[in-house]
Amino acid sequence: MPDTGRLVGGTRRHDDRENIALRPKLLSDIIGQDRVRENLKIIIEAAKARQEPVDHILFYGPPGLGKTSLAHVIANEMNCNIRVTAGPSIERAGDLAAILTHLKQYDILFIDEVHRLGRAIEEVLYPAMEDFALDIVIGKGPAAKNVRLNLPRFTVIGATTRLALLAGPLRDRFGARFRLDFYDVDAMIHIINRAAAMLGVEIAPEGTAEIAQRARGTPRVALRLLRRVRDYAQVRANGVITSEIAEEALTLMEIDHLGLDDIDRRILHTIIEKFGGGPVGLDTIAASISEDSATITDVYEPYLLQLGFLERTPRGRTATRRAYQHMGIPYEDRGGTQPSLL
Repeated sequence: MPDTGRLVGGTRRHDDRENIALRPKLLSDIIGQDRVRENLKIIIEAAKARQEPVDHILFYGPPGLGKTSLAHVIANEMNCNIRVTAGPSIERAGDLAAILTHLKQYDILFIDEVHRLGRAIEEVLYPAMEDFALDIVIGKGPAAKNVRLNLPRFTVIGATTRLALLAGPLRDRFGARFRLDFYDVDAMIHIINRAAAMLGVEIAPEGTAEIAQRARGTPRVALRLLRRVRDYAQVRANGVITSEIAEEALTLMEIDHLGLDDIDRRILHTIIEKFGGGPVGLDTIAASISEDSATITDVYEPYLLQLGFLERTPRGRTATRRAYQHMGIPYEDRGGTQPSLL
């Protein structure tokens, strides 16, 4: 997924390293995602009772919702080591073989962006996940021979934002698959309060609510906004985050009460003002705001669709009545019919 460096974007940025210390350690520390948490609790308790590693697990959903954090929580609950890598980092089958041969009993191999693994690498991973074996070829030509190495029983945890791009055979080898959904405001409030306490930030309940409403249901965005508002409160106020301070800081960052930033509003403004509310093609929108069409599809559109501000039609993107209301532009109901040519 393209990394635009947006403050309200779910993709990881270099300044998110401080979030590592704020990650939950155990299942009891996790706020929200109740269905996923309960299922994981059962899987972990059953694995402990049988003295086996947990089954291979796949987490999927939008970025910033805690897929990596859940993998570390599982490792902590199982009291085992976790090896972290990413799909793009494994360039050759030998790279994966080196990782697998260094794993120990009950270890967890966490593969972020697992949908970006190469096909040749996936072929090596299949027997490793299914039979805990590694097939390697020694030598070349007629003298080449296949050798199967037994691996210790371990767990693969995969994370992806694009489940549709994951190969079917690889997807089927994960015994448990969980989708992470956006968090509600109450869960975001608890997450922000917990992070503020760990960071030593004094924050009023109204200030917490102000940040939570603009965090787009994404913990990574909430923690990012909390740090920026903390800086503003330290420099422009007495260090206490009140509702007024939070609103001033977020307004200065051009983030409105729904979490939309300047680019989100430019997309809506382009569709409404320049093209009469649509329908308008994706490439036309991209050219109008000088952005890549893939970036619009992967980064900007999902949240606008979630809010009900956009509709995808066969003829292009259309702005809804709610988008007009949010932008403060009068809505003209065209009845949803195409003008007759007669």
